Amino acid sequence: MPGHTPPADPRKFLRRLRTDAGAATAEYVIATMAAVGFAGLLIVILRGDEVRGILTDLVRNALTVG
Repeated sequence: MPGHTPPADPRKFLRRLRTDAGAATAEYVIATMAAVGFAGLLIVILRGDEVRGILTDLVRNALTVG
């Protein structure tokens, strides 16, 4: 390849290629996206009238002393 100079120390070059730099950041992004998706799904589910009624009854029954 014209204009390409080989690295002075090939072992150092290969070590640099094997590093996991940025892997943790990518994992955080994936976990955050999954959490946001799950929160969105919960919001959609909890906005339904049937689920709201079930939760209201559950809380009302829990607070009733009887």
